[in-house]
Amino acid sequence: MPTVDDILEHIGEFNFFQKQTFFILSLISATFTPIYVGIVFLGFTPDHRCLNPGVSELSKRCGWSLEEELNYTVPGLGLPGDAFISQCRRYDVDWNQTALSCTDPFANFTSNGSHIPLTTCQDGWVYDTPGSSIVTEFNLVCANSWKLDLFQSIVNVGFFIGSVGIGYIADRFGRKLSLLITILITGVSGVLMALSPSYTWMLIFRFIQGLVSKSGWLIGYILLTEFVGLKYRRTVGICYQMAFTVGLLILAGIAYALPSWRWLQLTVSLPYFCFLLYYWCVPESPRWLISQNKNAKAMKIIKYIARKNQKPLPSLKPDEEASEKMDPSFIDLVRTPQIRKYTLILMYNWFTSAVLYQGLIMHMGLAGGNIYLDFFYSALVEFPAAFIIIFTIDRIGRRYPWAASNMAAGAACLISAFLPDDLMWLKITVACLGRLGITMAYEMVCLVNAELYPTFIRNLGVMVCSSMCDIGGMVTPFLVYRLTDLWHELPLLVFAMIGLIAGVLVLMLPETKGKTLPESIEEVENMQRSSKSPTPTSHSVQKFFLEHP
Repeated sequence: MPTVDDILEHIGEFNFFQKQTFFILSLISATFTPIYVGIVFLGFTPDHRCLNPGVSELSKRCGWSLEEELNYTVPGLGLPGDAFISQCRRYDVDWNQTALSCTDPFANFTSNGSHIPLTTCQDGWVYDTPGSSIVTEFNLVCANSWKLDLFQSIVNVGFFIGSVGIGYIADRFGRKLSLLITILITGVSGVLMALSPSYTWMLIFRFIQGLVSKSGWLIGYILLTEFVGLKYRRTVGICYQMAFTVGLLILAGIAYALPSWRWLQLTVSLPYFCFLLYYWCVPESPRWLISQNKNAKAMKIIKYIARKNQKPLPSLKPDEEASEKMDPSFIDLVRTPQIRKYTLILMYNWFTSAVLYQGLIMHMGLAGGNIYLDFFYSALVEFPAAFIIIFTIDRIGRRYPWAASNMAAGAACLISAFLPDDLMWLKITVACLGRLGITMAYEMVCLVNAELYPTFIRNLGVMVCSSMCDIGGMVTPFLVYRLTDLWHELPLLVFAMIGLIAGVLVLMLPETKGKTLPESIEEVENMQRSSKSPTPTSHSVQKFFLEHP
């Protein structure tokens, strides 16, 4: 009996319908970028110093240049290790006194300026930037700097909770309904965040965005893999993730054109309302409908796909015998031995990908250059990763390139930790190779994750496993910033160990090259044993007869 992949061979595996669906769903992938990494621009922290009432008037009276004003009025300026003092402390001096000298303002207080008492920035800060960010508007610096960390952590908490909850909804009530709900809520919460009157309201809407945005991205990915045929599934999956990289490049340009964080946030949120038109453009997944015993609706969509692809539709009849409807359950992810093993390995690899991907960016940092160009160039490194995957996984398979990319990322971290600072060009090169490796691993885990679960729990499996990515996003800042206090290269050693272990675990997964998407738990359990034989057809898909004229 035919599988859905068999049917797609007749009505088109990647023809007009699939190409159109790929394009419009890839827009969701590109617009997810500002939510995931937009903190780089939304939370940009410029150089800053305490606002000193009276300094401006004194500077005008004395005719000081800006450099002279800073040298006279900002404590600890230019001294190594004293950035905190120059940014978060000011002299406890009344600058409105008319007796202050223009050549030595502290002559009336002490013979040594370092003995003048310091106080906190009670009157706010001055920021050296022409634009604005949430940092400059809500003063998220010094004692309030933890609020910027919370701003990024809260979206990862939303990712985590939403991945589990919406993953279940997508497998229980359908991909299309869940996708449209996530699109609507993402757009509304994004606009409300841009209009937030306070930090607290902004945090609330940021959390709501996290609840639905990543789930929408993953649902789009699942829909694509279920619409296209076996031959094109891996290419479409990788290109869908490349759309995220394209979004990185576009984000850099938009952020450069709109230096105000509110206008930037509003601009990247409005496209989601256009995506609501997908109600008329994207049908429900026929694979999911078949798994839910909704045969008539599945056949209607299959006929629609054939018509859009201008392919003749062979006689397609449903079996009158009713089969049991398969409902998703979290227990199904650990009930049987093989799926349990796959779930644990995939969860660890999602965690590893997030920790190394974000950790390498944080550790390398943007060393005082142009933030927009640095962001742009770092995104370009991700394109070779996608091309390497496309040209290797159908020739070599999934497992070995995936394992090698994890190990390469781990080895790059290990080597970089012991390279001397005077070989900075080599350290940057090795770091880029590490970024290339972990980007490949990140794209591979998403691809293989969808191929290792049966249809009725596929969305749930991807959501639950990828939730470990959000746990990784929560702990990475602490790994980087706390361990560097002990030794600057210590985080790289931790990354190396995590990456190398992930590479070894990948080798314990079955090869999915050339296999149809599994439709039942039995197919997944038999996958390791029949690595070269076609997977058996599940009872739910056997409800279709394909009769050639």
